[in-house]
Amino acid sequence: MKHRIIHIALLLTSVCNLAAQTIISGMVKSGQEPLAGANVFIMGTIDGCLTDSLGRFSFSTSKTGEASIKITMIGFEEYMQTTDACKLHNLSIQMKEKATAIQEVVISASTYSFGKSDNFKTMDALDVVMAGNSCGDIVAALQTLPGTQKVGENGKLYVRGGESEECQTFINGMHVLVPYSTNTENTAVRGRFSPFIFKGINFSLGGYSGEYGQALSSVLPMETSDAATSDKYGVSASLVDWNIGGTKAYSHSSLSFNAALTSLGIYNQLFSERLDFNKPYLKLSGESQYKNEFRNAGILKTYVGYDFTSVGQHIDNQNLSLKENNIYANTTYKAQWGAGYTLFCGMASSSVFNDIEDAKIAGDRYYNFRNEIHLKTGIRKICSDALKISAGMEDYLRNSLMEYENDCYKLDYNILAAHIDAQWRMMPHVFLNISTRTEYMAHANWLFMPRATLCYIPNKNFQLSFATGRYSQTPEDDYLATNKKSLGQSTADHAILSIQYKSPGTLIRIEPYWKKYQRLPLWEKGIYQPKGYGKSKGIDIFVEEHSLFKHLTTAFSYSYNDSKRFYHEYTEERIPDYVSRHNLRLTAKYSFGKAIIGLTESYASGRHFLIAKTPHYNSVDINLTYLLSPKVIIYSSLNNILGRTNIFGYNTNGRSIVPSRDRFLYIGIFVSLKNNKAYDISNF
Repeated sequence: MKHRIIHIALLLTSVCNLAAQTIISGMVKSGQEPLAGANVFIMGTIDGCLTDSLGRFSFSTSKTGEASIKITMIGFEEYMQTTDACKLHNLSIQMKEKATAIQEVVISASTYSFGKSDNFKTMDALDVVMAGNSCGDIVAALQTLPGTQKVGENGKLYVRGGESEECQTFINGMHVLVPYSTNTENTAVRGRFSPFIFKGINFSLGGYSGEYGQALSSVLPMETSDAATSDKYGVSASLVDWNIGGTKAYSHSSLSFNAALTSLGIYNQLFSERLDFNKPYLKLSGESQYKNEFRNAGILKTYVGYDFTSVGQHIDNQNLSLKENNIYANTTYKAQWGAGYTLFCGMASSSVFNDIEDAKIAGDRYYNFRNEIHLKTGIRKICSDALKISAGMEDYLRNSLMEYENDCYKLDYNILAAHIDAQWRMMPHVFLNISTRTEYMAHANWLFMPRATLCYIPNKNFQLSFATGRYSQTPEDDYLATNKKSLGQSTADHAILSIQYKSPGTLIRIEPYWKKYQRLPLWEKGIYQPKGYGKSKGIDIFVEEHSLFKHLTTAFSYSYNDSKRFYHEYTEERIPDYVSRHNLRLTAKYSFGKAIIGLTESYASGRHFLIAKTPHYNSVDINLTYLLSPKVIIYSSLNNILGRTNIFGYNTNGRSIVPSRDRFLYIGIFVSLKNNKAYDISNF
């Protein structure tokens, strides 16, 4: 009888507990779409569940009376409702997508980012080395992108109908006066800097913010790597260059060095060429960098680089002898400064000495010295999740000296500039970046240059942007010297529409653009005057695909450009001789085992000269990289494997300008002496 009473009591308790259970149910949506995987639970209990594929949820709780239901999901704002527990059934809940914080936004209109970046196009130092026939040259690697023109007689960057001088290089935010090595006329040059020293490269083809000035067409900002955490040393060697480099790491700082010797002496003896070099191309360069990360979150970076270049060429009755010394150094400091402020200050110095004998005729001598001091300071403030503001000031102090026979000049001037930028999240998926830059140069008026970018980013895969603005640049010293600096600055107006899509295996970018040039230097009445003008319009298309086959990456790059100018010594408006209307590049990279093979097809339509139009340009390049061991990499490349003789242009006497050799073979070995990555040999 006693046991029977206990069983009845337990049964009654169980029934009471069941009666106390409340069913919580409903559906979670984002707009009209069900939201699967949302976490739904009752605050203060362990009762809850995840929504199913249709956004539905249902669970029971012992909570009675007032209860709070909470729903969370990554990328959405938290939802909470408090009411009587018995009313929390058959709910219909709309979740609001969480707005992206302004510091997380990357507006990539007309910009390609390499290195450690969340931007669309990514490329590390190894990719730079293996891009086409770049042989580790950043400039050559960038020429695989749309918007660049193939100008083989000097190898420099020409962007969207602009001259090479219209693309300016910055290291850690500081300007580089001459970013190229030197060479004889009608011979391709290389960029001065190794890709291994940079953690990030942002190549902007136009529409950049007010922070950057003195660039009519494009900017190439590069950020050096941070302080190393371990020692690394390495060497590399080939038929044309030899390198040694390394880094010594300390607790909060590191000191790096790199030394390189480039010489075509051995190569010229092994492989014939068209040009008559009586002194083979020789370049001796060295770089050093010190980085210190202070405990107060400040970062100090100091970089020093030096190049000495010499080459001699026999041209008709001349024995041209060219020597150049190029010294560049900068120091920057960046630190957090309380309440969301970031302070930046920097100083850079560029000095270039050119000494040329038999420059134009036998027995003459040309000497040119150029120097620039760049001073810059700026401050940034994250005001809220919706607003970020930056402002800064800078000064370019320049002087130059040119001596040639009875013709000489001496110049000194400065360009003072200030800018303010604001990036504002207008609504959850719409962002506005608006800025203004003002510049002043002696003997010229103040320039005010408004710039704006409106961007729609509905998700991580798609961006639609429109950028517009005005940009300026001081003419070259040779032009300024003719009329005692009264030229002032040239200007260019940009308008760019950018459509971008990215999935895990595919990247697509389409960008139509328009540019208008004013106040270009024009030779008139014996001097250069600011009466030149021009226009450039076109479209760039870039497609990169990783999903066609495993281990295969393919890229398609096409540019159409329609440019005309009336400037320099032109007697009428015409297409500049450096412009080719159509540029097409197809690249493929396939990895198998320890090897990576790359193939590039480059095509450019003919260029217009006063004498004639050149035939089209075409080159098929191949390269092979093999990991011999974890510390040794062998790299080889052969450009123009079909042996086509490309004509780059025509000189004043009608002679065709062709490369010194149709093919170029490069074989190099890269060895790490301490680190376990071979391509860390000179990684600062």
